[in-house]
Amino acid sequence: MFISTASNPDRIPFRKNILLKISVILFFILWASTLIGTTDLKNWMFENTLVFLFLFILALSYQSFKFSDLSYLFIVVYLCLHIYGSKYTYAENPFGYWLKDAFHFERNHYDRIVHFSFGFMLTYPMRDFFLNKMEFPNWVGWVLPVEITLSFSCLYELIEWAVADIFFPSEGVAYLGTQGDVWDAQKDMFMAFCGAVIIMTFFYWLKKMKRANN
Repeated sequence: MFISTASNPDRIPFRKNILLKISVILFFILWASTLIGTTDLKNWMFENTLVFLFLFILALSYQSFKFSDLSYLFIVVYLCLHIYGSKYTYAENPFGYWLKDAFHFERNHYDRIVHFSFGFMLTYPMRDFFLNKMEFPNWVGWVLPVEITLSFSCLYELIEWAVADIFFPSEGVAYLGTQGDVWDAQKDMFMAFCGAVIIMTFFYWLKKMKRANN
């Protein structure tokens, strides 16, 4: 099966894209299961506000710009990690508790996984957009996504704090999921930054190796 990447401007239309159709179906099945099985409906709605917005923007902009298959795969995986966290709240996620017991962590680190995945999974689609929609120079496509990831991560933490404190004070602790760590926001931003740097470094190295072998 042909999988388009950021370096390949050719895109398969949705009606012919089997991989994208399967990804969308599996995502909505998982999303529905998180709603049915959630332990905190208010938190689920709160956590999924950005998911609704994100999906709306993707659907609305699909005609003007199609991401590569690899970009959509990264986006779907990230959203699956996020909605799985929203089912239980990040601080009470069962997988995070399993990691805590298995590796003797002091806290549930599922939120760290998702923040790392924000950088690791969404930086590549940004590169895709900048190269194929904005037609930025190649070097900008390597650097700007990392900078924007860090900026978005910082902005998200500020919005998260403001919304939780002003509009949903009763849900604020569960939503923020700081688990008593006063440096939680800074660590989350650092994890997103690390994810972005790692994925961009990997693809830069992969592209360089491919060029050397040709």
